[in-house]
Amino acid sequence: MTDTPGSTLPELLPQNRSNENLALVILRRFLKHRLAVLALIALILMVLLTIGASWSNYAPTQQEPANPFKAPTSAHWFGTDELGRDIFTRILYGGRVSLAVGLFSTVLSIGLGVLIGALSGYYGGWLDNLLMRITDAFLTFPTIFVLILLGAALRDQPVQWLKNSVLMVIVIIAALSWMWPARLVRGLFIVLRERDFISATRSLGGNDARIIFLHILPNCIGPILVSGTLQMASAIITESGLSYLGFGVQPPTPTWGSILSTAQTHVFRAPWLAIYPGVMIFITVMAINYIGDGLRDAFDPYVIHTGK
Repeated sequence: MTDTPGSTLPELLPQNRSNENLALVILRRFLKHRLAVLALIALILMVLLTIGASWSNYAPTQQEPANPFKAPTSAHWFGTDELGRDIFTRILYGGRVSLAVGLFSTVLSIGLGVLIGALSGYYGGWLDNLLMRITDAFLTFPTIFVLILLGAALRDQPVQWLKNSVLMVIVIIAALSWMWPARLVRGLFIVLRERDFISATRSLGGNDARIIFLHILPNCIGPILVSGTLQMASAIITESGLSYLGFGVQPPTPTWGSILSTAQTHVFRAPWLAIYPGVMIFITVMAINYIGDGLRDAFDPYVIHTGK
């Protein structure tokens, strides 16, 4: 089978272009996407703020009964809630939870999806049919309903890591979101396994593991990274939704969703309770999506080949 233009990154590159030059081309293409660069800066600032939350003058659960529903001031930048807790501090600590859930659930779901997709796409046959039928079965589940059921069932377990645990939320979200990267990687492997450079590797004695992990998988990095950004944004929204409904990370641990849930009964009396966590979710999700757009353009094979 003859390869067509636009198939894989290494095939599109001139023979004298090194891997280091390829990385520079991808970086230069990403930096040309101004919105993606601004989004990356915003996300880095968000991460730094959440990491530095411990420097706040207040603890996330510290109460000031004399100062409930205090409007934003120099002492309380985002105001206080019904118990006098500092909203700015709670949002920073809540950001740690939301970003951690988004990142680690994405890593788990992408890892599982890549493994299943790679095996299915490379070997085909009965293994492909089996794995894809399992994938289809998971895709039929009403995700939010299953998340609520699992969250309600596990939060009452005596095991501490299952009860009121960030790890529990990460595992649940990852277990119900690996199907899309699995289908993506399967499609890529089906195309790439028939390329001439794979046939050449087989003829030289390359085993399946070497072909999968050293020759095919590196050609899938771009689409996987783009898919990962979408998965992370979706995971943050899912975690916020679960916490808002009371089935995610339980109080007193603050999350953006739980802060919004508390705010719903006081939205007219103290609108800042809903505005600030909502804005943080919006900025974070939009930033991640724009970063995904930048990565998609940066890894575009035609752009890398032409240098445009």
